[in-house]
Amino acid sequence: MSTKVFYRDPLRDYPLVVRGEGVYLYDAQGKQYLDGSGGAAISCLGHGHRVVIDAIKTQAEKLAFAHTMFFTNQPQEDLAEKLVGRFGQDDARVYFLSGGSEASETAIKLARQYWLSRGKDRKHLIISRQQSYHGNTLGALSASGSPARRKVYAPLLHDWPKIDVCYQYRHQREGESEREYGERAARSLEDAILSAGAENVAAFIVEPIVGATLGAVPAVEGYFQTIRDICNRYEVLLIMDEVMAGCGRSGSYFAFEQEGVTPDILTLAKGLGGGYQPIGAVITQGFIHQGIVEIYGAFAHGHSYVGHATVAAAGLAVMQVVEDENLLDRVKHTGALVRSQLQEVFAQHPHVGDIRGRGLLIGIELVEDRESKTGVRKELGVPAAIRIATMENGLICYPGGGSVDGINGAHILLAPPFIYQPDHVDELVSKLELSLKQVSFV
Repeated sequence: MSTKVFYRDPLRDYPLVVRGEGVYLYDAQGKQYLDGSGGAAISCLGHGHRVVIDAIKTQAEKLAFAHTMFFTNQPQEDLAEKLVGRFGQDDARVYFLSGGSEASETAIKLARQYWLSRGKDRKHLIISRQQSYHGNTLGALSASGSPARRKVYAPLLHDWPKIDVCYQYRHQREGESEREYGERAARSLEDAILSAGAENVAAFIVEPIVGATLGAVPAVEGYFQTIRDICNRYEVLLIMDEVMAGCGRSGSYFAFEQEGVTPDILTLAKGLGGGYQPIGAVITQGFIHQGIVEIYGAFAHGHSYVGHATVAAAGLAVMQVVEDENLLDRVKHTGALVRSQLQEVFAQHPHVGDIRGRGLLIGIELVEDRESKTGVRKELGVPAAIRIATMENGLICYPGGGSVDGINGAHILLAPPFIYQPDHVDELVSKLELSLKQVSFV
């Protein structure tokens, strides 16, 4: 097909997708694909949901866009109200963006300007974790611990401190309890703060469930309570990146609810709009908003499409559908069913090392050898081979590499739409089983 599009991978051939219906996508040749990953954990309601489409049409007919430098709009106000209600702190505030990278940039800037408002001018460093991903803009990429994504742009990035990720499958020591491991992993944040000087550290940004770089790795119990305590002790803001894990994906509306902590700043995107419109959001605790407003009167930041009326209407509709159709309970039930079937089918598979996740954010870690947990070598090209095999078999999933050390290792990320039925789970697992038989690990 002749094209003038600058594709993210110009050497690949992309099928022309022409229709989406429920949990399926269809290309121009009529081939049907089961959506097993929501794209990149985005399409939480599947495709063609009439409630969301009607909300977009209604809003666009009434008012598509008016710049929020001059006006507010009702969908923005209503969506912020619902998000703050879920967040559980009435003085919290919501800043809307067009996606996850913008949300990370905004969170970083909020942290910096807040500390300036408190007279702590030296606080500017953002600590994050190795094998993390917070977005592809330069600030968000500076906070990301993804070597492959950073490599080309390394000279442009901030050299901010990174600590090890909480990754039980690979980092828990023999004889070490889960609680002991969580404590040890969290204490590396304290070490990094002390090394950099607490007076220089503005925030710690962290994914409650590591998404694209590791494949749905949750922290062990107690890890985030220790992280919260350390941040409080050293006056470091806690930013939780729920761009992938939030908005119901983990089985609770916010993933942090399962950790028994509340972040100072929270980032959202992906499932917030469900793919129907591009939207991201930052929720900040009231004291941060108040500090900036008291001293500066305004936040020194902005984008053209902040609070876009039609986009906010879509986000509001998605959020309402999740509530009205009781989809959080379905996410928990279906997620348990997917993991159970995966465990059953791949229990003896020589190259499946770990199956993990929460809700409908599920990861399969692939290995060259199960017993030694030897990671898949990059040169084998396993993630690309999985993508090709699954698409040939009519399945969309999200393979990734670098899960061992940022370079070697391979995993499959699954993030199906919340509306999956049991027969869709059967289809997902059977197509994965077939596809892995077609991939070489030697």
